[in-house]
Amino acid sequence: MSENRWADLARRSSAGVVMVLLGLVAVWFGGFLFHALVALVCLVMVWELVTMMDKHPERSSLVLAAVTGVSVIGAVYLPVGLGLPLLLLPSLAGLGRMERGGVVYAVFTAMIMLAGYGIIALRDDVGLLWMFWLALVVIATDVLGYFAGRMIGGPKFWPRVSPSKTWAGTIAGWVGAAMVGLAFSGLPGAGFGLIGVSVAASMASQIGDIAESAIKRRAGVKDSSSLIPGHGGMMDRFDGMLGAAVFLVIAAQMTGVPPSGF
Repeated sequence: MSENRWADLARRSSAGVVMVLLGLVAVWFGGFLFHALVALVCLVMVWELVTMMDKHPERSSLVLAAVTGVSVIGAVYLPVGLGLPLLLLPSLAGLGRMERGGVVYAVFTAMIMLAGYGIIALRDDVGLLWMFWLALVVIATDVLGYFAGRMIGGPKFWPRVSPSKTWAGTIAGWVGAAMVGLAFSGLPGAGFGLIGVSVAASMASQIGDIAESAIKRRAGVKDSSSLIPGHGGMMDRFDGMLGAAVFLVIAAQMTGVPPSGF
């Protein structure tokens, strides 16, 4: 086995530990600390998206990032009916400013906003354990996919868009998510159906990852930015959570999982 496969493991692991610790503290305390962290992640992802999609991002990246952060906080603290328009404001504010890929920007930004709002609702309205369930589904998908892909190798999932992803890693991610679902199936209102929901959330996480890879491929960049050592940018790290959270916002209306308040 080539040592190059593991060349980035040390940097990736150390940065990952720091991110996990910061996330755990924010999730544990909840409230404004967690809201502010989610808003920060969302605004950075929009900033990265603009820098990839716009030929002259200096004109709009910081403005649209600021609009994103303020909109997330406003949507959380305003009554639902008044806050919902804010979830689409960054998309519309930037749609006409993009010199290329305006529709892609608008759709992906709307997903970022919906995911951020959904994650906050999950923590505030349903509770700490459900937040940990979703985070562990995404982490298991990513970690098992990473190691299985490098140890097993085999056929590529979509080599034209994401050359490093394999079917072995993809399936390993589903298995990991199923194990997380089984471990949390005792939660009130969950049951063994949570295993299927977890696998579906894992698939949505992988779709989010692939969608971001397609955007990077189109923009001609390897990473969304260089903010996080060993991981690239915020979108590189949270694209999976983005897909899973958007899925959960929709699926919760059909499955009743999480059971209430979401």
